[in-house]
Amino acid sequence: QVQLVESGGGLVQAGGSLRLSCTASGRTFGSGAMGWFRQAPGKEREFVAAINLNGVLTVYSESVKGRFAISRDNARNTVYLQMNSLQPEDTAVYYCAAGRWSANAKDYDYWGQGTQVTVSS
Repeated sequence: QVQLVESGGGLVQAGGSLRLSCTASGRTFGSGAMGWFRQAPGKEREFVAAINLNGVLTVYSESVKGRFAISRDNARNTVYLQMNSLQPEDTAVYYCAAGRWSANAKDYDYWGQGTQVTVSS
């Protein structure tokens, strides 16, 4: 079993930056991929970024590529999402997830409770 807790969300102006953190408890953090997803009001949950077990492989959605960076510290059981050049369309609840290397939410078994990111124009 893995428990995931996100932090770092908040309100930021367009063009600003935030860094999200997701800390895991449980024995399986270091055995699988980690992903970030987001869900805006009235929209379906969408993939943002994923990182493989050892942090060598990363993948991003086209909408955040070049602006966001995912990383992980297995010694700290933590995955990060550095978000730069934020835009109002990035406003959403951001979720971290643990599972298989994939951009599909169905491949992730464990989810955090989410952290709100609001970008004002």
